[in-house]
Amino acid sequence: MGPGPPARASSTELSFSESQGSRSAQQQVACAAELRKVHEAFAWFRSHARELEDLQLEVTSIAAPPWDEAARSAWLKERFSDLGLTDVHQDELGNVFAIRPGTDPNAAYIALSAHIDTVFPAGTPIEVRRDAGKLYGPGISDNSSGIVALLAIAGAMQAANLSNAAPLLFVGDVGEEGEGDLRGMRHIFQQPKWSATIASLVVLDGAGTDTIIAEGLGSRRYEVTVRGHGGHSWSDFGVANPILALARIIDRFASTPVPALPKTTYNIGLINGGTSVNSIPESATMKVDTRSASVEQLDRLEIALHEAVDAIISDGAGRKKQELLTAEVRMIGNRPAADLPVDSQLLKAIRAVDAQLNNASRIQRASTDANVPLSLGREAIAIGAGGSGGGAHTVSEWYDPTGRDLGLKRILLLLLALAGVVDE
Repeated sequence: MGPGPPARASSTELSFSESQGSRSAQQQVACAAELRKVHEAFAWFRSHARELEDLQLEVTSIAAPPWDEAARSAWLKERFSDLGLTDVHQDELGNVFAIRPGTDPNAAYIALSAHIDTVFPAGTPIEVRRDAGKLYGPGISDNSSGIVALLAIAGAMQAANLSNAAPLLFVGDVGEEGEGDLRGMRHIFQQPKWSATIASLVVLDGAGTDTIIAEGLGSRRYEVTVRGHGGHSWSDFGVANPILALARIIDRFASTPVPALPKTTYNIGLINGGTSVNSIPESATMKVDTRSASVEQLDRLEIALHEAVDAIISDGAGRKKQELLTAEVRMIGNRPAADLPVDSQLLKAIRAVDAQLNNASRIQRASTDANVPLSLGREAIAIGAGGSGGGAHTVSEWYDPTGRDLGLKRILLLLLALAGVVDE
């Protein structure tokens, strides 16, 4: 826990949770949006637009490959400290935390997070630039835009001297992308210090303002390895070939039917094996991705994958010992599927904010850091940081800051609706 909140001033506190009986969510948000200090924060977003772009280029230039986000963690920790946030620190994984204390000593944290890792492996050339109003660089939108939004919200609140009732927890987390398997956010919610004190989590992931990720897409990933004796393509012809066996496994697994509702998918995204064109390989490996909103469908695909492997590998009747194949199926990722209840306070709050800002948005399903708290029955959503982007997960990724201020206003009003704002 961070340092205790300051003494309560003579003021009017606008708390979303306390407003359920007396105010609608829309009334609560509208009241916060009328405050002078909130408008000062809005103006800060506009006056610091160029500075935010510079920060985005700067953080994008710092490599943050899977499992090696240390340099970017250190950068974010320094930025949090510069903004005057309290209890700024990193945990053992590299997650970065900072607190903006509230005036209510009994309130739980409202958390705002953005993942700091990228999909790009170590050694990927990183070139960032500004061209014709757009920003370019690998990860410039996913998720440098989210990281910069964290800093923008904290900076605007400090500049406008906004007082929040519940304390705010700012988090830059590691391991969201790919085989990171949400390890940073998992670790956070495994710590009693945070799991017992975070009331709601708002995840900032990528650009845009038109979506609300309130439905966690479940995914399971597997690595399948087939091993054999290997040999020469001429003299050892006929020895069982792991690549051929893997091809048969893929063919069998790909015949597994999947429903359109709930949407369920599978993909073989990577195959490795062999040493040369004239060698029978000793091993071959593939990586399989399965996704669904239904745990039952994920279970069914897992069973189908194991059955396909067993059926092909067990077909060794009459073969010599050195011609037999073995196989291993290893789970390398498991993201839980879970949905935010439609009557949750968090969903009411973001809907009210969108109505206040005349922003059109829709509920979507995706795999984000929000999956973790949702699977634990906690309130969480993922939203964009404003602006627009494209070319995600490629070195040609781009971000257009036009409309960023709408995204930042949306985030700020949501935080104030959840935490409560003190109008002194």
